[in-house]
Amino acid sequence: MSIERKLLDLANRRELSRRGGGEERLAKQRAQGKYTARERLERILDEGSFEEFDAFVTHRCTDFGMDAEHPLTDGVITGHGTIGGRLVFVFSQDFTVYGGSLSKAYAEKICKIMDLAVDAGAPIIGLNDSGGARIQEGVDALAGYADIFLKNVLASGRVPQISLVLGPCAGGAVYSPAITDFVMMVRGTSYMFLTGPKVVKQVTREEVSVEELGGAEVHAARSGVAHLVAESEDEIFDQLRRLLSFLPQNSGAKPPVTATADPTDRTDPELNFLLPDSPSKPYDMREILRRVVDDGDFFELHAGFAPNLVVGFARFNGRPTGIVANQPLALAGVLDNNASIKGARFVRFCDAFNIPLVTFEDVPGFMPGTAQEYGGIIRNGAKLLFAFAEATVPKVTVIVRKAYGGAYCVMSSKHIRADVNFAWPTAEIAVMGPDGAIEIIYRKELTAGGGSEETAERLKQEYRDLFATPFAAARKGYIDDVIEPANTRLRIIKSLEMLADKRQKNPEIKHSNIPL
Repeated sequence: MSIERKLLDLANRRELSRRGGGEERLAKQRAQGKYTARERLERILDEGSFEEFDAFVTHRCTDFGMDAEHPLTDGVITGHGTIGGRLVFVFSQDFTVYGGSLSKAYAEKICKIMDLAVDAGAPIIGLNDSGGARIQEGVDALAGYADIFLKNVLASGRVPQISLVLGPCAGGAVYSPAITDFVMMVRGTSYMFLTGPKVVKQVTREEVSVEELGGAEVHAARSGVAHLVAESEDEIFDQLRRLLSFLPQNSGAKPPVTATADPTDRTDPELNFLLPDSPSKPYDMREILRRVVDDGDFFELHAGFAPNLVVGFARFNGRPTGIVANQPLALAGVLDNNASIKGARFVRFCDAFNIPLVTFEDVPGFMPGTAQEYGGIIRNGAKLLFAFAEATVPKVTVIVRKAYGGAYCVMSSKHIRADVNFAWPTAEIAVMGPDGAIEIIYRKELTAGGGSEETAERLKQEYRDLFATPFAAARKGYIDDVIEPANTRLRIIKSLEMLADKRQKNPEIKHSNIPL
């Protein structure tokens, strides 16, 4: 065969690999409001940057008549490209080829990309849109999934892993996204579940739709599986790019610093008067965050799940920073099972990838009640405690208002290796809140006063003045400084700059045993 014919054959094969499952199936995909596998990559990656691997791979199954058709790519497109000029490795499942079902060859393509990503020290982005394992391949398909799960585990904490669920993701397939660092979904077209509605009905007699069982809203608000949810694929792609802008390439790199015109010494006098006069009245913690971070830009994650704890990314003087904050607008900012799990996961991610942590504290304690105790609040609260204590990245804490009981210890206190701990003058740091404390400390006075409301209020204020004050903790060195709220931004930036080259290591062990 002449070189011209060989080149023509190559061009024809490459063109064939780009057709997916054919024009009819591609059109059906678009009609559902979804991009095709290749169109997704075009919209995510910088123009012209995609380099494809294994375009000519086909399945190797000869059972059930599968040897009659061998579509190129075998249902997944893999390769590397750039986002904002930074290298990323990607795979995009193609639902138009065998419903995106996974074969052994398909799994090998994904594993190859993941190995390259770890070796090159670059993020892995998976676009999931698959009907699950290719049944015709039997245990080979299951082996393929297990191979991918292992790669996910071995890459964890080494390079960022982000999963976009853009269609179905069911059965064992859900465990790959679940192991990754961030899961993103689209309302109306994305869903994840281990067992579908038919199986649920057979086993439990429950009638449930696909959306009710595993839709984006379910995983954003109830299960906590999804970190980000969007109304369209274009919106989720924008969120992906924004998320990546805060992350380093790998665990050996620092997060990318971005230029900002927001002055480091900017003060905000309105912060001095932002809190309500009554310590029992709620306010929106996000308002404080927006006032102190660069350009008011706070990128919240897991917003719909455990809203009593806020987590997300922001920048201080251009440096990406992880934010953990109690939210008085939801359950008074109390820590419960879900909030503890949410916070622990986020803290551990930031620590793995050299992202400093800033904690804003206003916590009345842990949620009481049988539901929380039976649900494992001891074990789950310990996760958040463990995560903060284990983290070696720079850690700055600002106690805004309440810091009561064990929750004070857990929320990145000085006692678990926080580097810099500030308090506003409004901070109340104590074993418990005044309502419960006066019942114990001032029992005789309450009895003598006839239990009047006036007596109770006087004793509560006396308790606050004596115990629930930041100066009591500051006298012991547990608070580094009591600061004017207006200066919070400047004090945080100075602290982070001082800690920029922090070197702290945990004991040399195989791995810790976080309470799971």
